[in-house]
Amino acid sequence: MCYRVFLIILLLASPLLVWGDFNNFYYDWSSFFSPLLDENAGLTLFPSLFIPMGGRYEGMGTAFTAVSNDSSFLESNPAGSSQLPFSEFSLFHHSWIMDANIEGIVYATRFEDFGLAGGLKFLYVPFNEKDEWGRAGGKGYYMETIAMVNASYNFLSNYYFDGISVGATLKGAYMYIPPSIYPNQSVLTAMMDFGVLTRFNFLKLDESHANNFSVGITLRNLSPFDTGDPLPLIATAGIAYAPIHSLLFSLDFNYPISLNPDVYPAENWYISGGFSVGITSFLSIQGGVRLKAANPQISLGTEIDLKTVTFIVNYNVDLASGVDPLDKFSIQAKFNLGDQGRAANLAKAEDLYLQGLSAYTDGDYFKAIRLWQQALDVDKKYTPASEYIAITKETLNLQKDLEQIKILPEDKSLQ
Repeated sequence: MCYRVFLIILLLASPLLVWGDFNNFYYDWSSFFSPLLDENAGLTLFPSLFIPMGGRYEGMGTAFTAVSNDSSFLESNPAGSSQLPFSEFSLFHHSWIMDANIEGIVYATRFEDFGLAGGLKFLYVPFNEKDEWGRAGGKGYYMETIAMVNASYNFLSNYYFDGISVGATLKGAYMYIPPSIYPNQSVLTAMMDFGVLTRFNFLKLDESHANNFSVGITLRNLSPFDTGDPLPLIATAGIAYAPIHSLLFSLDFNYPISLNPDVYPAENWYISGGFSVGITSFLSIQGGVRLKAANPQISLGTEIDLKTVTFIVNYNVDLASGVDPLDKFSIQAKFNLGDQGRAANLAKAEDLYLQGLSAYTDGDYFKAIRLWQQALDVDKKYTPASEYIAITKETLNLQKDLEQIKILPEDKSLQ
């Protein structure tokens, strides 16, 4: 209870901490990380691929590869759609730096083991060209638009194990540079993301049903097309651990890859870490850090769950901008569209299973088997029912064998 009170105080105080005067802090911070400067940074196209739309993905410092449990998965791990708890429709707004903004929209749904999703991401930056004398030249908007279509499938899932999901996201990307500024510089291309995700129980400290440990692997922005400058191809491996259901930690290891290293060397590897803590049934906070080269980014966010709609508000700081309440701010409105009856079916299967246990205790084995079979008809993945059916059938076979044993005549040679 004490840690929750502390976190509520931290949550309420965070705007004051973030919006204060951090000039000395920034100076010390930049001096500390300056030796990590990456000379290969900035050689790839589409910087919007590095900037989250918002949501849990941003709030947890982008350490979301092994979490991917809401519509933010579309930017972190394409395998996430087949393990979503609910269908979701999300709207994103990210005030990035000054007049640069990102808008996003995502729809994701799941049909048993099959997941589907689609989304749009739109970055726009007003741009005014000036010559060497400071005179205004061309002006317009630099824009990037990314359209995403996702599909994934979950293998081997059951009551105890969430299965192994594999997925892919096809992305079409268009970068627009006004001809009045730089003619013939716009780019149209396509790329693919691939991902694997699995969840299981490990060092679990509570009795919640949800699996508490997850592992994810992705390869993002792979493209067969030549765009001149390379796309930011990156491989990521992540883990996430929830010792109790209301506390989650995550860690990602990111390894940029260059397909033409002699001309365009890859950036250095970097790591991301994040956490999420449930304060109440409807309120949680999340935070994270992305340690990338000489420009680390720190994120802090709040999630408010109103059942049918959830709001996630994030604020992050790095060395690319000053501390401004309107910069580095994002908000997501996430609409819960239901789970297609999966929770209701699980509850019904649970009830039938318990009725079967009662019948088994009373010695009515055939009734118990019928009830457990009904539980499986409702939810075919309710593994405890199938396990007890096998046990009960084995018990009945054993009883039948005992009844067929004949009493042997007394062997007088033993007397």
